[in-house]
Amino acid sequence: MSHDFHGCIVIFGNGRVAGFSCEPVSFVSKVVVDAYKNFEMVKVYKPGKVAIVLQGRQAGKKVVVIKQLDDGTKERPYPHAIVAGIERYPRKVTKRMGAKKLARRSKVKPFIKVVNYSHLFPTRYSVELEGLKGVLSTETFKEPSQREDSKKQIKKLLEDRYTNGKNKWFFQPLRF
Repeated sequence: MSHDFHGCIVIFGNGRVAGFSCEPVSFVSKVVVDAYKNFEMVKVYKPGKVAIVLQGRQAGKKVVVIKQLDDGTKERPYPHAIVAGIERYPRKVTKRMGAKKLARRSKVKPFIKVVNYSHLFPTRYSVELEGLKGVLSTETFKEPSQREDSKKQIKKLLEDRYTNGKNKWFFQPLRF
């Protein structure tokens, strides 16, 4: 959208003033087109970002982005992310419970998955999981034994974070 003010043009984009020019209209439109070509999308799914899965078996579950692939790959030519999430959340614990019961209720069942960006909903939260970055890669999904090993490592890391009391929101199931 643009307005003409005494021979000068004000260009509006997304509710804000995108540009102002007193040049001929053809020159201004070329400048705007060049600006849009050079515009790069903001990377929403950075490693450590918490998101919610919207489709599939784990719909409604919280996940942490381990690796983002904005351009896709040869097998998956769409933007996607490698994520680790919680399939079964830890149960509620109280002060009265014994150590054995507390340990049993604090267990987490993780899952790992490659998810299309369109099936993820980003949140404002992020989790610092330095140990997860080396655990998962694209080759992990090819061999079932590698998947199981990486799931065990992720389970250990998530349970440690839960018992230390960090990222409490991440370990509570969504209520909807």
